[in-house]
Amino acid sequence: MKTNNILSLIFILTFFNQHNLLAQIPQVPAELEFANLVVRINPQARREIQLDVDAQFRNPSYFKIKQARVNLYMPIVERELRNAGVPTDLKYLVIQESGLIGDAVSTSNAVGFWQFKQGTAEEVFLRVDNQIDERKNIVSSTKGAALYLQKHNRSFDNWMCALVSYQMGLGGAKAYFGTQYNGKRIVDVDRNTHWYFKKFLAHKIAFGSPTVQFTSNGVYMMEDRVQGPTTLAALAKKYGVPVSQLEEYNLWTRNGKIPGDRVYTVVYVKDGSAPIQQAVIAETLPSTSNNSSSATSSPAYKQANSFPRIAGNTTKASQPDQITVNNLDGVQAAQTTTQRTFSDRVGVREGKLRRLNDLSKGERIEAGEYYYTEKKKASAEVATHIVRPGETLWSISQKYGIKLAALKSKNRIRKDSDLKAGMVLNLQEHRKRGEEIPRVNLSAPAPAKQVMASNSPTSVGQQTKTNTVTPANTAVSSSRITHTVSSGETLFAISKRYGVTVDQLKSWNNIGSQNIISIGQKLVIFRP
Repeated sequence: MKTNNILSLIFILTFFNQHNLLAQIPQVPAELEFANLVVRINPQARREIQLDVDAQFRNPSYFKIKQARVNLYMPIVERELRNAGVPTDLKYLVIQESGLIGDAVSTSNAVGFWQFKQGTAEEVFLRVDNQIDERKNIVSSTKGAALYLQKHNRSFDNWMCALVSYQMGLGGAKAYFGTQYNGKRIVDVDRNTHWYFKKFLAHKIAFGSPTVQFTSNGVYMMEDRVQGPTTLAALAKKYGVPVSQLEEYNLWTRNGKIPGDRVYTVVYVKDGSAPIQQAVIAETLPSTSNNSSSATSSPAYKQANSFPRIAGNTTKASQPDQITVNNLDGVQAAQTTTQRTFSDRVGVREGKLRRLNDLSKGERIEAGEYYYTEKKKASAEVATHIVRPGETLWSISQKYGIKLAALKSKNRIRKDSDLKAGMVLNLQEHRKRGEEIPRVNLSAPAPAKQVMASNSPTSVGQQTKTNTVTPANTAVSSSRITHTVSSGETLFAISKRYGVTVDQLKSWNNIGSQNIISIGQKLVIFRP
């Protein structure tokens, strides 16, 4: 009788343990987002992918071990992908390839975190010889993988194809896909979809689900850029860690020696929380309190002043092939003109110029603005942007060299009318569905006396005096500005001048979709 009771108890405990394990297994959705693509998965493919997801959770102990590696290495992987302009969604590929095991070796003799063969590793500038194997260095190999993926995506303009080409090679992927997905932003997954992409989706769902809770386990990864010659033994004393730990996490140096031919990144783990990461978050997303000085003085706000980043022969910025804008080929408009005239001047077809710069047909080229002659990126160099008065989605996309569609998609915002000063827009990561865009205050509230005075008849003159610049062709009243259109002016230029959006100007003045205004026309502009 006692034996039966014990067996019953074991059965009940086993049942509940299995039930809890199954309860946390993420389920494959019918639709998900991946690297600026919408991926729609039919029922048959969902069942197929779900089997791979379930397999990840089959051994809870092994899954936790893999979780620990993800916690350590993924911040580095995300950063290097982001720096290379590769969507961070591709981070799950390193889990698929090696499980984040630095010295993993495949049956085809591919080695390391990202599973490079020696020839391919050398193509992406990794050192592989009897002293150093950078395929086993998480920083170097991720840079190599990002370079490889970015190069292949230029051929497809579709990250699914670029991802599959990681397994097939560029030639194999071109033969397999042809051009059917080039530039497409919706991908349908069914039984005929390449197995490698479906396996990738399984890893993304398994390790990217909110139901999968990753914890730090009390340790985090540290990095140090080292110029040799030196040894791991010498560095162990400097970092205050055992030599065996450095050897475990730096398998890329075969004999514990670091040569002096280049700078290498050494990694090691430390106990406790990671205060550096917390500081980055604090700078990237300023407090939403009413303290305006903290918002406008934050690094995330000030960083916008350094964009767009212009390099090259800036004395000839208005000529083609002279400058780069955010590391992309670009040119500065010398005067306000038509798209056709400008495209002829810079040697880019008018239709292509529109696509590269997200311009509407008939929209004028503005003097002094920078325009791209090379395709913009899916992500910016920095993580966030705090919206300033007068900015539009288009102007922000041009400032950072990010595609307008990507900017809208990342923030789930479609219209300029939804854009508010102080919003903290994502420039790299996609905002979660239903997540509200955070907002900070950019201007300090007026003192009580001034607020009261603004309601009195005598305040109009005082307010006019406080304006540092009052354009000659404007008339000022207590509630609105009247602007008289001058020769060469456009809605965009006027909106920038007064810190409002084009959509606001059009709404206030009943201007149609063609954005047509005429010289001498009086526009009503309400103070922001």
